[in-house]
Amino acid sequence: MELEFNVSLITLDGFIEIEKYRCLYFLIVFTVFILILFCNCTIIFIIVVQKSLHEPMYIFIAALLTNSVMFSMAVYPKLLVDILSKRQIITYYACLLQYVVYYCLGASEFLLLTAMSFDRYVSICKPLQYQSLMSKRRVTVMLILSWLWPLFQLTVAISGKVIINQRPCSFSLEGIFCDSALQLLLCKKLEELAVLDTLILVNVVVLPSLFILFTYIRILKISYRSSKEVRSKAAQTCLPHLLVLVNFSCLSSFDVIIGFFGSGYPKTLHLTVMLQIIIYQPLFNPIIYGLKMKEISKHVKMLIWGR
Repeated sequence: MELEFNVSLITLDGFIEIEKYRCLYFLIVFTVFILILFCNCTIIFIIVVQKSLHEPMYIFIAALLTNSVMFSMAVYPKLLVDILSKRQIITYYACLLQYVVYYCLGASEFLLLTAMSFDRYVSICKPLQYQSLMSKRRVTVMLILSWLWPLFQLTVAISGKVIINQRPCSFSLEGIFCDSALQLLLCKKLEELAVLDTLILVNVVVLPSLFILFTYIRILKISYRSSKEVRSKAAQTCLPHLLVLVNFSCLSSFDVIIGFFGSGYPKTLHLTVMLQIIIYQPLFNPIIYGLKMKEISKHVKMLIWGR
């Protein structure tokens, strides 16, 4: 019984000198967590309360920031507990659950950014059809699919692992939470499951990224041929989306590389990138939209300064 219990536990071995810097780690991570919740919830609150912001573009921004809040809630509480604990451990099935939530929300972010790029494409390239193409019903469907489609695919993939009893042979995960490094611990690496993982990656990352690329190329072409006013509108509304997309894509690439091509990276590099994923992106989104989106920025200043 003791052996079975130990075998089900995975050690999170991505921390560096945690005994020495435990209090400092906790203080920094806790502060960042509060900042993430405050910044994201402030922008969400403004969008919900201000009726002038009840437009598809701002609704998608609110959804993206809600995604950041859910992502942080899935990672930070366990991370804070681990920092304070003598042993950083997690059960295999809890690790699988965190893995699903982590990648489900990551994939949802790509799909939400895809929906936002489509919204900008219609607004700038097909302004006369905007009301019909971006109706309330269509926006609702896009939001629901952005969250449920990745959840469905990842649930199928994880169910396959559970059904065939795919368990770890190694119990030391080189990370601070359950990410793609979990794949490296498994005993059986079936070709069918690898193909399924690749299909999911194509469905929720590659195809949306190609669509985003297509829409912004079209927007650039139309803007170049149009008036200065159209170019200004395109720059003002598309630049924040592009900054968020580039930042998220760069950080996600390293995670995908680890999952598909194995380990062998220095622990410091792995820790640095993982911290950037859980800190930069959830903080980067509200700061960019709060500063770069004129309407949101105006209401943020009114909320802070009372005018």
